[in-house]
Amino acid sequence: MADTKEQFEAVIGRCREIYEKKLKDYGASWRIMRPESITDQILIKAKRIRSIEIKKESKIDEGIIPEFIGIVNYGVIGLIQLQLGFSDNVDISFEKSLELYDKHITETKELMYAKNHDYDEAWRLMRISSYTDLILTKLNRIKEIENNDGLVSVSEGIDSNYQDIINYALFGLIKLTY
Repeated sequence: MADTKEQFEAVIGRCREIYEKKLKDYGASWRIMRPESITDQILIKAKRIRSIEIKKESKIDEGIIPEFIGIVNYGVIGLIQLQLGFSDNVDISFEKSLELYDKHITETKELMYAKNHDYDEAWRLMRISSYTDLILTKLNRIKEIENNDGLVSVSEGIDSNYQDIINYALFGLIKLTY
C-alpha cells in the first residue's frame, strides 16, 4: 500500500498542478456550469479515451493521459458544484477554489484507500480500458440521476459516482505512468 499511496500522491499532484495553472489562466470560470454540463464535459473526455483505445491512434496531438487528468479535475469541479451549487458569475477566489479542490480530492482519496483495503488492490489487475468503460457507466448513471432530479431510491448519489470516476481516472494515470 505504500507504493499505492506514493503513486496516488504523485498523480494527484500532477492533476492539481494542471488545475492550478488553468485556474490562473481562466479563474474559476467553471462556476457557471450546471451539473449536467460538467457530466457532459467528463463524458466527452471519456468518449475520446475510448475512441483512442479502439482506433489505436489519435489525430490530435494529445494522448490519453491529459484526458484522464481532465476527468479527475472536472470530477472535483463536479463535487465542488454539488456542494456550492452553480453561479451566474465567478464568485470564489483562487485560494478558495484550491482549498475546495484539496478538500474534495482528499475525501475521494480516503475513500479509495478504504476501498483499496477491502478489495486488496484488485484495480491493479484490471485493464485501463476497463477503467474507461466503468467511467462511462458511472456517467450514464449520473445522467439518469440528473434526469430524475437527483432522486435515487437505493443507489449511490451523484457525489459517490463522481468520486468513483475520479478514482478510476487516477488508477488509469498510475498504470500509464508507472
